[in-house]
Order: sequence, then structure tokens, then C-alpha cells
Amino acid sequence: MEAAARPQRQMVRLRGRSYVAFVFVPTVPVQDWLHEIDATIARSPGFFAGRPVVIDLSSVDLSQSGISHLLASLQDRNIRVLGIEGVEEARLTSAMPPLLSGGRSCVVEPSAPKKAEPKTGAKPTSLLLESPVRSGQTIIFPEGDVTILGSVGSGAEVVAGGSIHVYGALRGRAMAGVNGHASARIYCQKIEAELLAIDGFYQTADDIDDALRGRPAQAWLQGNTMRITALN
Repeated sequence: MEAAARPQRQMVRLRGRSYVAFVFVPTVPVQDWLHEIDATIARSPGFFAGRPVVIDLSSVDLSQSGISHLLASLQDRNIRVLGIEGVEEARLTSAMPPLLSGGRSCVVEPSAPKKAEPKTGAKPTSLLLESPVRSGQTIIFPEGDVTILGSVGSGAEVVAGGSIHVYGALRGRAMAGVNGHASARIYCQKIEAELLAIDGFYQTADDIDDALRGRPAQAWLQGNTMRITALN
């Protein structure tokens, strides 16, 4: 009698995948920093809701109980903390988000076609999109400038290492200079943005002068202040 065949083991299939997260860097006094978070939420309700967040604690010296209180305060504001950076692992408990390291910018393949293939072996320094960026889409290109010949819809997001050029209406979010390029700018033919950011400094829709709405505009940094003016 032949021995029964052993069932084959089903191998566990693992896949790597990158997600984009906001990195919060609390400063002291932490309570004042939380008030700034509250002000941001008040200007743009729901902006952080459902978005993954990483907390970088390298600028503060918090005890284990202090970290717990900070995480609870963010949870009360509907801010989900995906992980923690910049702190000794001994200060974290098993109930806290994991300690992360090695975070870096990642490239998400855009849903719109890319123009002008680069030379073999060379990385592209700009991205040209001929189609509009529709609501819910995210375009991330940390290597350089992003140019969009159409519009950016409400709820859409464009993230660039360099400048952002929109040859239509900008109704969603545009974040330029994400790799520390303070000289980056944002240009659009019709400004109706939900949020503009350059090198981490940002303004929400409520911060933009009503006189500029619907007009061509540009945004740039002057020191630590974002300036938004008409584009003549």
C-alpha cells in the first residue's frame, strides 16, 4: 500500500509596498505645538483624518509617559500614528507604534502618462503630465519639477522635489521642495488650492487672499514665510 502523499505547504506570499506618510516633528513646549495642530485642523477640517503619520521625537526629550500622552493627544485629534522615529527603543512600550528608521522619499508611479523618456541609465529631472490630475489621485516625483498641462482636481495631491507648474486650475494640494529645496516654487493659472506647501512651510485655503482666487498665481518662500502673489 502506497503511503499517502503529503500535502504541499502553501508558501506565504510577501510583497513590499511603500506608502506616503506625514512626518510630525514636535517642539517644546509640546502643548503649544499641539495648539498649532489644532489651528491647522480648524482651518482645514479633516485634513489629517485617515492619513498615516510618523512622529519624529528627535527635537524633544520625552519620558515614556510623555510619549504616551502625546500619542493619546494626537489620537484625540483623529491623527493616526504609523510609527515613531528619533527616540531610544527603551522609551517605547509594546502598545505604542513601532520604532522606524531609514525613512526616505519614495517614487509612486503616476497614473498619468509620462513624457520624454530619459537617456539610458539617467534619472529624470522633470515629469510632464499631459492629462489632468483627478480627485483622489496622488502624483509624487521627488527627483525634480512636475509640470501639469491640465488642472489638479479637488482632493488630488501633487508632491515634487522641485517646483510645480500647473497650466490649469489648482484645486487640490501642491507640495513642492519636499527634499529641502527652499527655492522651489508653485505656479498655476487659476489658484483655488486646498493647500500649498514648500519645504514643509504651508498655507491652507483659508490663508490664501480672496483677491487671488481664480487668478494666475505663484507661491515661494521668503525666509520662513510663504508668499503668494498674482502671476502677471
